[in-house]
Amino acid sequence: MDPSQVSSAMSRHRGPSLLAVAIVFTTLFVGSLVISTAMAGGVHFPSPFQPEVLSHAYFFQHADAVRVGAFLQFGSAIPLGIFTATAVSRLRFLGVNVPGGFIALFGGLAASVFLSLSALIQWVLSQASDAADSTVHTLHLLAFATGGVAYVVPVGLLVAGISVTGGLSGLLPKWLMWFGLVVAAVAEVSSLSLLVTPVMYLLPTARFPAFVWMICVGALLPKMRGQVANAR
Repeated sequence: MDPSQVSSAMSRHRGPSLLAVAIVFTTLFVGSLVISTAMAGGVHFPSPFQPEVLSHAYFFQHADAVRVGAFLQFGSAIPLGIFTATAVSRLRFLGVNVPGGFIALFGGLAASVFLSLSALIQWVLSQASDAADSTVHTLHLLAFATGGVAYVVPVGLLVAGISVTGGLSGLLPKWLMWFGLVVAAVAEVSSLSLLVTPVMYLLPTARFPAFVWMICVGALLPKMRGQVANAR
């Protein structure tokens, strides 16, 4: 093999495509919402704060929709974990070995675990048509908590860790760093929804922009040593 080819191979990070993994994650998660809503005749997954009888009726009448949504959300947790591990590995390969990378690793893996747990609880709900209303409501709250604040807050750590580390090292554009920091701030503030219920509306405000951020990072984080992002 030509020495230049060997040098090029050694200077390129080997791992899954961050862009492809981010797109798969986003597609599976958004697909879980769209497909389950379509299967339920346009009725979206209910809030646990509405009357219990309505929630119980939804899980009984649309068990297949809940089951399919849970399957797709469980599937989306896998590429989220892969994205996290690959992004942190790439930062270390590019010579950035700072606490921000490990914070991102903790956040991304925690988010993946909680998203998996939420999906599994939703699957249980799809089987719970004969359960008491109180049991269904408890499971519903658990699905909301694990897939809401317990998922979004760690995602904020993932976004903040990669954004700061990549932005300050010149590996990501400054605009993407600041975009990520805004998303991360909203994600962390959303933790107040555990105390003040109306704050839960911040959860989707952080969740969906984080998808855009992940895709941008996947497209822009360099694969080769010596590359610097466009800082505009």
